[in-house]
Amino acid sequence: MNITVRKPTESEITTMQMQPTWGCGVSEFNWHYDSEETALIIEGEVTVTYGNNSVSFGAGDLCVFPEGLSCVWKVTKPVNKHYIFK
Repeated sequence: MNITVRKPTESEITTMQMQPTWGCGVSEFNWHYDSEETALIIEGEVTVTYGNNSVSFGAGDLCVFPEGLSCVWKVTKPVNKHYIFK
């Protein structure tokens, strides 16, 4: 189970910009995904740790978090994102 981080296509940006937003300040918290989430990071920097793995992402990245993932979010710069759950 891996988190995918990549640059979005123009079509994906357009689609994601129509989705709701969520944001938070510098913090660290546990999170569990009951369903798959796709997020377009608008601003900020985050490192997510899961098992022995970690991934960092920031503004302009498209991230896909798989269903069933348990992880720790470490927000190092306030984050704001568009998101959609499947």
